[in-house]
Amino acid sequence: MDAETVGEILVPGSPEEQSRQEARVRRTFFATAKRALSRIPFMDDVVASFYCATDPRTPPAARGILLAALAYFVLPMDFVPDILFGLGFVDDAAVLLAAFRTVNDNIRPEHYDRARETLAEMREA
Repeated sequence: MDAETVGEILVPGSPEEQSRQEARVRRTFFATAKRALSRIPFMDDVVASFYCATDPRTPPAARGILLAALAYFVLPMDFVPDILFGLGFVDDAAVLLAAFRTVNDNIRPEHYDRARETLAEMREA
């Protein structure tokens, strides 16, 4: 996946699109995260990004970028379908890393604290 494609995915949508993305992400994020747990080595960043994106204190532009990346992550069929063993989350990882780099200053320690708790629960289940 090239940088231009990643950039297109990360463009924050209109308020209506962001609202749809947030609903989709809230509905399917944790099931997708659990499937990706062993395939994406930076799941703490992914889950912390979820908490950042759903935190009303996060600036709207950062929320929009994270919601766009997370919405792409939860889509079962994207550039590389997630059902392809070993490869399915490669494109998702590229999009998520680009989003983290862009909004990293907005992901606060409390987002990471919640992410670690959530990941511990996922691993125990």
